[in-house]
Amino acid sequence: MDPISQFLAAWKIPIGAWGKAFFTFLTDNFNAIFRGFSNSLNFVLDGLVDTLLLLPPVLVVALIALLAWYLQRSKALAIGVALGLLFIINQGLWKQTVETLVLVVAAAAASMAIGVPLGIWAAHKPKVYRVMLPVLDLMQTLPTFVYLIPVLTLFGLGNAPGLIVTIIFVIPTAVRLTHLGVTSVPKAIIEAGEAFGATRSQLLWKVELPAALPTIMAGLTQCIMLSLSMVVFAALIGAGGLGTEINRALGSRRIDLGLEAGLAIVVLAIVLDRMTRIGVGDKK
Repeated sequence: MDPISQFLAAWKIPIGAWGKAFFTFLTDNFNAIFRGFSNSLNFVLDGLVDTLLLLPPVLVVALIALLAWYLQRSKALAIGVALGLLFIINQGLWKQTVETLVLVVAAAAASMAIGVPLGIWAAHKPKVYRVMLPVLDLMQTLPTFVYLIPVLTLFGLGNAPGLIVTIIFVIPTAVRLTHLGVTSVPKAIIEAGEAFGATRSQLLWKVELPAALPTIMAGLTQCIMLSLSMVVFAALIGAGGLGTEINRALGSRRIDLGLEAGLAIVVLAIVLDRMTRIGVGDKK
């Protein structure tokens, strides 16, 4: 090692020690708050899973297919959704799929609820977006296993930490695409609204958001896909679902189980993608 490298290594910045001290402080002083929040979140998520599992699987499939038809007015889509979910039941992975579905829908909904307002704020305040940008980059590029550890330390095992990890990973996409959609609205449309005397609130709700809606909905689709990609990692901290089956298959080198669980995730991804996409229905 050259002298400069030796000097730099000798004066190492103790980032790891500072981080450990910070999370030790949190667990020592606020452990009851974190665990209380985690237990409440686990109660809600587990309750949703248990409620869905109480219903006959075929009935749930029919309701989801009906919802797909209502959202897209496409009989072909409704039939495809039903066939895909029946395939999952056929593979004996219905319980795991319901657990994954609840986690993904909750993560995507929470990410959009937080990310869309932040994206709108950033679109109207360029200085705010410049501050947000490095934080968003960090959230998306930091290896998942790095923030699994502190989340596990603060919130313990279960669906709650899995949901929190997924939200951290997914929120930047909602913020970025909302920001892109709002900033891409043609100035001529905004100027026309201003010429008719529209207030800032009216411009936002009646001009900007309708024009940016396709991009925002693309953000929703991406949030769902990214949430599904986090299933395997979330299972490592007790989230359950299809990710648990994939980890089991990996640990025991079971190709059959890995293929079955992997195909179930693919089917779920396609179903959710087609149901939330704008303009795919036949509108008949």
